[in-house]
Amino acid sequence: MATTTTSNAFLTTPTKTPSEKSKKSHHHFPNSDSKSRFEAYNRLQSAAVAFGEKLPIPEIVALGGQSDGKSSLLEALLGFRFNVREVEMGTRRPLILQMVHDSTALEPRCRFQQKISNFNQYNSGIVEGEEDSEEYGSPVVLASAIADIIKSRTEAYLKKTKTAVSSKPIVMRAEYAHCPNLTIIDTPGFVLKAKKGEPENTPDEILSMVKSLASPPHRILLFLQQSSVEWCSSLWLDAVREIDPTYRRTVIVVSKFDNRLKEFTDRWEVDRYLSASGYLGDGTHPFFVALPKDRNTVSNDEFRRQISQVDSDVLRHLRDGIKGGFDEEKFRPFIGFGCLREYLESELQKRYKEAAPATLALLEQRCCEVTTELARLDSKIQATSDVAHLRRCAMLHTASISNHVGVLIDGAADPAPEQWGKITEEEQSESGIGSWPGITAVIKPPNSTLRLYGGAAFERVIHEFRCAAYSIECPPVSREKVANILLAHAGRGGGRGVMEAAAEIARAAARSWLAPLLDTACDRLAFVLGNLFDLAVERSCSRDSDYGRKSGNMDGYVGFHAALRHSYNRFIKDLAKQCKQLVRHHLDSATSPYSQVCYENFQGGSGSGVTSMYRFSQPLVGSFSLELSEGGPALRHDKVRDQENIPPEKDAQETTPGKGVETREALRESQLTVPETPSPDQPYSGLRSGSAYSDICSSAAQHFARIREVLVERSVMSTLNSGFLTPCRDRLMMALGLDLFAVNDEKFMDMFVAPGAIDILQNERQSLEKRQKILQSCLNEFKSVARAL
Repeated sequence: MATTTTSNAFLTTPTKTPSEKSKKSHHHFPNSDSKSRFEAYNRLQSAAVAFGEKLPIPEIVALGGQSDGKSSLLEALLGFRFNVREVEMGTRRPLILQMVHDSTALEPRCRFQQKISNFNQYNSGIVEGEEDSEEYGSPVVLASAIADIIKSRTEAYLKKTKTAVSSKPIVMRAEYAHCPNLTIIDTPGFVLKAKKGEPENTPDEILSMVKSLASPPHRILLFLQQSSVEWCSSLWLDAVREIDPTYRRTVIVVSKFDNRLKEFTDRWEVDRYLSASGYLGDGTHPFFVALPKDRNTVSNDEFRRQISQVDSDVLRHLRDGIKGGFDEEKFRPFIGFGCLREYLESELQKRYKEAAPATLALLEQRCCEVTTELARLDSKIQATSDVAHLRRCAMLHTASISNHVGVLIDGAADPAPEQWGKITEEEQSESGIGSWPGITAVIKPPNSTLRLYGGAAFERVIHEFRCAAYSIECPPVSREKVANILLAHAGRGGGRGVMEAAAEIARAAARSWLAPLLDTACDRLAFVLGNLFDLAVERSCSRDSDYGRKSGNMDGYVGFHAALRHSYNRFIKDLAKQCKQLVRHHLDSATSPYSQVCYENFQGGSGSGVTSMYRFSQPLVGSFSLELSEGGPALRHDKVRDQENIPPEKDAQETTPGKGVETREALRESQLTVPETPSPDQPYSGLRSGSAYSDICSSAAQHFARIREVLVERSVMSTLNSGFLTPCRDRLMMALGLDLFAVNDEKFMDMFVAPGAIDILQNERQSLEKRQKILQSCLNEFKSVARAL
């Protein structure tokens, strides 16, 4: 550990700052105003630590490398040793050391912030807290016990939090006749490498934690660096510069100064070193201190005498051991532990005085906030026994959520879409649905990269569904499937076999490919509407805070909010299920054999489209057959001979339309005339080129396109809008109300009074009441301080 120097006048409270540059300090005991101000801040600091209050209290934060002398400096400031460095506490948790000058305390009285028992609201049990009281425990008599307490508290807390270091401070109050009025936060020392058994990232965690502790602008940084380190190679000085680039609130201390003194012989050498010119700037003057190296057990009086002796020895060497001495007028106020101690106390008192008005105003604000919070808790506790009041508030809140859902559907830009909206890709991934089934192409509707929610996001999904549906073409059908369908129709007779076969192929394809798209569209739309619950809650909260609570104060009723969310999600899920059934019904209707969709004019009139479609219904003329096998000729004349199942030319005759039945040549001996199996090689009017297979597939694709167009444009769009949006606007409040409130009082109260809930509220109120009491006490104290300024 490092050493540092001290002054002769050790029992007094200094008031001079180095900027005064007087050769002699004027020491006196603290006056009542500065003492009361210091005590007020000490109590406020303890309360802030206990309750987690973020108060800009002027504080000194000591930082530096692990062997740069912070712990030795703390012992010198206290005026007695307690071997804090032996426990290496600096690598674990910060120590807030509140030093109080008390002329009656001839022996040090050290007390730690008390541990208290807390009611744990998560497991409903009594657990021991960790320095969670603003009160202090009994004085520690033995100085050696201080190190043990620091070590045990550190290890217990780190084990509890399962961490290697923690920013949760240990608070110790030391009252002594030989210490100044000073509060210092001793931080973990910077290290380059983790100790054995520690995580490798421990150095980074320490650096990050110290930076966090030192960053608040109301804190004074006390940076220690031993004299053997050159300014140009100081690693930790760079870390300090990141926190305070101009050193405006940094006090730099060069420790173990006596080790460096041996290198100086001439005045110019020591003056150049003391000025630190070129590295710290002209306005920054470091302090140079040394402390006793002897670590043997000595009395407190002997320890303070040794500190004063080292101070005197350093000054004597500078005056007598250096040729020409040193610039005493310029550098004397910065040499020795006594000067540093004096400066720190006076600087902190000055900051306390400057911050008192702002601290008073902040305390008044916090007292008002805590009082308001306490009133809210009282109201909540009272409401747990008032069922009618709870029902009214719950109904108002539910109505507010329902109304905000409707507003978001109709179009709103609050809350901010940039924060709450989602792009198409996020909707796909977060919903767990992914891309559209059966489609390999990337579907990007317009505005896919904009963050939308509510009605806008709903319409975007609708448009995305249209894009996905129109990107599907009628899939290719095998020749075997075409033959099975076509020949079966031909076998049943009639003149529309080819057209019916193409229509049946289109209907099967539509059922197979469009049904998954419809289900996906419903799921995506349900996801968009499901997201509106959180947005509605956010709008309700912001409106209540802006215009006063009108929707019922339901903060903290976790059970009710969970039930409301569950009911809303179930409502949306039921809508999605109903919409799937409706759009499936439309799909079944459009793909029914009795539907005329496939025979309607694609152009919407009675033009060539109708003619081309109905040409298939004309009688099949001539002794032709449809060849569907791959490689077979598209059209064959009835004179083609020597083909299986083709009657001879001389016996050719026209067949009954649709049947394709030819008689063979006249009965020969012992032969019968056998009806021929229909051969799909027959021509049909209007198709004079290309294979029958490709013509039928082309016709099926046209039928498929017509089914898709009718389904998407006429049925699905209006169904999805009326199936999702209309119920959300008109029936949401009714559905939620029946679900949550159409129950008896006992079941209704289950949402509000869970087992142990009353105890939790009472315990929370107790803790808040204690905080209010402490803050009010601090406020009254600071009012007295302000009057004395």
